Amino acid sequence: MKNLIIPGHYKNLLDVNETEKAIQLVKDTFQQNLAAELRLRRITAPLFVLKGMGINDDLNGVERKVSFPITDMAGAEAEVVNSLAKWKRLALAEHKIMEGYGIYTDMNAIRPEEVLDNIHSLYVDQWDWERVMSAGDRNLDFCNSS
Repeated sequence: MKNLIIPGHYKNLLDVNETEKAIQLVKDTFQQNLAAELRLRRITAPLFVLKGMGINDDLNGVERKVSFPITDMAGAEAEVVNSLAKWKRLALAEHKIMEGYGIYTDMNAIRPEEVLDNIHSLYVDQWDWERVMSAGDRNLDFCNSS
């Protein structure tokens, strides 16, 4: 990882167990506050989707997706999710989310094409959210006031 920079004087402040507890505290606190502030409800994101269904986004059109055949589905292939943009919109409709409300999820993905550095990894663990908005609310003033 040629782009990883670890300062010579760096020392972990927490041991491995304390680090895991801290990560859980941050994740729990963040998602509770995000959900409350933006009127979101948590739904589970897929780790993989069927190839060719149009659900898995190409972030920039050149990512190599991690894929595998599904033995029990006559050779169908699945792809590890790269982005949930299209899936979130489908989920809003499937869950009948009303205007002014939305969904959030804790997405896990694998991005083999990622340039690795201090903030980028092959493994992605990120929150993703989407909210149903009226046409009149699709402007910067509304977004800045929410």
